[in-house]
Amino acid sequence: MATSSFSRGCFVFKPSERKKQKKSPNLESYFSHGCEGAESSEMRFKLCLDLWNQIKTETEALQDELHRNILDSLLEFTRKCSSSRQHSDWASQMRASEIPTAALVLGVNVPDHDLTFQSLSELLRDSVTPHVASLQAKECGALKQLMKRVLERVMGTVVDDDDDEEEEEIQQTGSRRHHSVLCSLQALCDWYISKTKNSSGGTPGKKRSSAAVDEQHRQPPVVIIFKDLEAFNPRVLQDFILICSRYVQRLPLMFIFGIATAPSTIRHMLPNSVSSLLCIELFQSLSCTQHLTTVIDKLILTSSFPFKLSGRVMQVLVSIFLYHDFSVRNFIKGLQLALLEHFHSQPLSSLCCRKKAAQLHARQLGPDDLQRIRRLPSFSRFLQEEEEERDALMTDDAQLKDVCQKLLKDLHKYHKNYYPILRCLHTLTSSLPRYPLGKQIRELHLICLEKNVWESEDYQSAMKLLGMLAKDELISLLQKCAEVLQPVKSKQMKNARVQLEELLAKFKQLDAAAEVAAPGEEDNLTSPVKDLQKKTDLFQLQKTLLEMNESRRSKRRSPFELLRNEAVEFIDSLVKNHLSPPESKPLYEVCYYSSSATVRRHLNATPRTSIQAALGRPYNYIQNDSLKAEDGTVSNAAPDICIAYKLHLECGRLINLYDWLEAYSTVVSAAEDGDPDSDGFGKVDEVKHARFIRAVSELEFLGFIKATRKKTDHVARLTWGGC
Repeated sequence: MATSSFSRGCFVFKPSERKKQKKSPNLESYFSHGCEGAESSEMRFKLCLDLWNQIKTETEALQDELHRNILDSLLEFTRKCSSSRQHSDWASQMRASEIPTAALVLGVNVPDHDLTFQSLSELLRDSVTPHVASLQAKECGALKQLMKRVLERVMGTVVDDDDDEEEEEIQQTGSRRHHSVLCSLQALCDWYISKTKNSSGGTPGKKRSSAAVDEQHRQPPVVIIFKDLEAFNPRVLQDFILICSRYVQRLPLMFIFGIATAPSTIRHMLPNSVSSLLCIELFQSLSCTQHLTTVIDKLILTSSFPFKLSGRVMQVLVSIFLYHDFSVRNFIKGLQLALLEHFHSQPLSSLCCRKKAAQLHARQLGPDDLQRIRRLPSFSRFLQEEEEERDALMTDDAQLKDVCQKLLKDLHKYHKNYYPILRCLHTLTSSLPRYPLGKQIRELHLICLEKNVWESEDYQSAMKLLGMLAKDELISLLQKCAEVLQPVKSKQMKNARVQLEELLAKFKQLDAAAEVAAPGEEDNLTSPVKDLQKKTDLFQLQKTLLEMNESRRSKRRSPFELLRNEAVEFIDSLVKNHLSPPESKPLYEVCYYSSSATVRRHLNATPRTSIQAALGRPYNYIQNDSLKAEDGTVSNAAPDICIAYKLHLECGRLINLYDWLEAYSTVVSAAEDGDPDSDGFGKVDEVKHARFIRAVSELEFLGFIKATRKKTDHVARLTWGGC
C-alpha cells in the first residue's frame, strides 16, 4: 500500500466497503463531539433534527406557494404557444421564424434562482413536455459547448462535438458510432421527428377525447432554459438564436430567459436583428423582500416554532440579506446554523420544544442541568424577586423542577400573546407618516427584542399620530386588529378581542353628522379671528393668539375624540402588558440563541483574514510537528509562501526583491541543516531562486504585493498587519 516516492506518481487506494462502513460515523456522533452536557446530547440531537426538518418542510411549501402564480403563468404560456403552433393561428400570432420566449425577471437574489428553475423544470416535464434543457453560462462558454449541452439534455444521449474525427471515422468504417450523434441542430431535428413519429402510432381502436390535446402530446415543444442570461457570452447567444430561427418551422423550440436585473438586458445583449427573431413575453416574480417577510412570518414570528433568535442574531441575518445577497435561501441557512449551534452549545436546549414535552423534560433534569439553571442570568434575576423561596430553590432540586415547569409554561404563554399583539401594533403603525416604528414587521420585532418599546420616543410619536386619525381610518385599523386576534385561543387574547369589538360597537353608535357647536362658543372662537383681520400692533397680536389658544384648550372634546383616546389607551395597555423583551422572562436562554459573533463568523466570510492566518500559522492547517514555532515566528521548514509572507511583514511600503531573496535563502538554508559557518550557507542557487519566484508570484496573485514603477527592483506592499 506504500509508494517509495511521491514525486514518481500519485496512487489511489480505494477502501473496501466493509472499511467504509466502519469508518463513516453517523450524524449524531458529529453532533456529540465537543458537545457540552453530553448526557442529554442524544435528546437534543433529535429535537434539533425535528426542528430542522420542520424548517425544510415549511420553506419548501412556502416556495411552492409564493411561486405558484408565476409558474402557472409560465406553464400556461408554454401550453398556449404549443397549441397555437399546431393550428392555423400560429402564423397570425407570430411570424414563422419567431421563437416564443418567456423573459422571467427573478431579481438579484441569484442563490434562490436554482430552486425556482428546478420547480419550473419539473412542472414542465410533468404537464407540458419531456424535452427540457436547463443551461448555465459557466458550462456554455462557446457555441459548440452550448449546442452540446442542449442536445445532451434534450436527447439524453452522448454528443460528439469533434466533427472532424467523426467524419474520418465515417469514411474509414462506413458507419457512425451508435451511441453518439453529431453536435448540430439538424441531429436534434432528425431525432425529434423520429421521436414524434414513434409516439404518434397509438392503439388503432383507441379513441382520443380531444384532438388538440392529442396533437400537443404528439408534438411537445422543446424548451431551453437560460438560467443566468446576463452571464452568457452575447456573441454565443446571438449565434445560437440565429441557428435556431432556421429550424423553428420544423422544430417547436421555446426559450425561457432567467433575468436577474431588468428586461432591458435583452436589448443590451441582443441587437435588433436577433431580438426580432424572438416573440418575447415578460413575467415578473415576487420581490425577494416580500419573500423574506413571508419566511420571517412563518418561521420566526410564530409561537408554534419553539426555537427563537435574539435581536442581535436576527439583525446579523437581516443585515447579510439586505447588504450582501438578498438571498432568502441563505437567510434560511443562517437560521439553520443558529439552530444547530444552539442545540450543540446549550445543554438546557433539551427544554426547547413544545410546552408538554418541555415540562416532561424539566421533570427529568439531572443535577448538572439543575445547577446550570441556577447559574442562568435570567434565573438569578428571578431569585432576587423571590426572596422567600430563594434558599429553597438553591438547595431543593424537587422544588426547582416544579418552579421550572411553571416558568416554562409562562414562557410559552408569553410567546402565545407576544406575536398577536406585535402584529396588531404593526397594523396600527405601519401606515403612519414616516413610519416611526418601521415599515416592516421585522423592524418592530427587533425594537421589541432589544428594549421596552413603549419607552422609546418613536413609540410616543406613533401614539400621538394614532390619536389624530380620522374615524374611518381608525375603525378600519381596529377591525384589522380584531381579525388578527380572532384565531388566537389564548384567554387574554380572547378578552382583548372582546374589548376591541366593544370599542368598534361604540364607534358605530356615534352620530355620523358633525356636532354643532354652541352659539356662545362659536362667537368666542370667531371673535379672535375677526380681530386678526384688523390692523394691530405686536402686543395686540400676541394677546389675540393667546386667547385663541386658551379657547382651543377650553373647548369641550367631542364623543369621538374621547372614544379615540380610549382606543389608543387600550392599545397602549396591551403593548405594555405583552411586548416586554424576552430577556425579562426567566429561562429565556432555553429558547433564544444569542451568539451573534458565531453566526457572523460563519456566514460573513473574511477571506483575507483566513489566508493571513494560514500563512502566519501553517501548523494549524498542515498539522506537522516540524512547523511548530513560537508566536510571531515561522519555522524554517514551513512552505515557501509562508516564509516569504513572514519576511515581507518585516518590510515597509516598498520591498527590495534582492534583500527579500537573500533573507529567504538564509532561512531555507537553515532548514536544509546547512553549516552556518560554511561559505555556501545562505547563497542563492537556481533551485532557491525558482522557489522564491514562485512564492512571490503566489503572494502577488493573492493580492499582498504588486509591481511598482517607482523602482524596478522593488515591489509595493498592499496589506498591513498579519496573524
